[in-house]
Amino acid sequence: MNRKASSPATPTDHGSRQRPYSGSYEGIEKHPTVQRLREYARPNGLGFQIRKIGHVVLNCRDLERSVRFYTEVLGFQISDVYPDEMVPGGMVFLRCNTDHHGIGLVGTLDGTAPNVELNHVAFEVGTLDEVLLAAKRLRESGATIDFEGRRRAGVQLAIEFRDPDNHRLEIYWGIDQVGSEGSVRPPAEWKGAHSLREAIENPVRGQDTTLRDPSLLDQLERR
Repeated sequence: MNRKASSPATPTDHGSRQRPYSGSYEGIEKHPTVQRLREYARPNGLGFQIRKIGHVVLNCRDLERSVRFYTEVLGFQISDVYPDEMVPGGMVFLRCNTDHHGIGLVGTLDGTAPNVELNHVAFEVGTLDEVLLAAKRLRESGATIDFEGRRRAGVQLAIEFRDPDNHRLEIYWGIDQVGSEGSVRPPAEWKGAHSLREAIENPVRGQDTTLRDPSLLDQLERR
């Protein structure tokens, strides 16, 4: 890794992917852009339904360096590898569950990723404690950290960071689940937080932010 860990970004930092909002979240549904975009819906009788996001393939400058980051820092496992003779730059398939791969890396990137088409890729963990453990691991590795806390829509607790090629990544827990009736949490209940402590100590309705190991938060803040 060639970058040092940074302090969590504030809402106005260059690294943040969301703008601060001075209006009332309770009235956000009346915003004309929100109303117009919400008119789009899945057509009746479409005939197929996408079940999940299957995998993401990222180009990288140094394939071995990126594989080291995704395995040794994030904990992915290698399923298969293509040499340069099969794919220009080589390709590595990595998994985090029983799917053959969730991330693919291809060594064909010329420079730092501009993050123009792809905003970020997010990875879910099973407990809130794991978010804190991931944050600790990322800091120790020297990864650039853009954000720690709770996002607004979805209300997941997250850490957002960069890989060696500047791709924006996220590790999160606690994202809202949407039932068959299709209703989501009203914007009035959103509680954006710009630190993990704030997110944990001021939870949203129905979100249990009790840590299995409460000492993790103090450990994380002692740097």
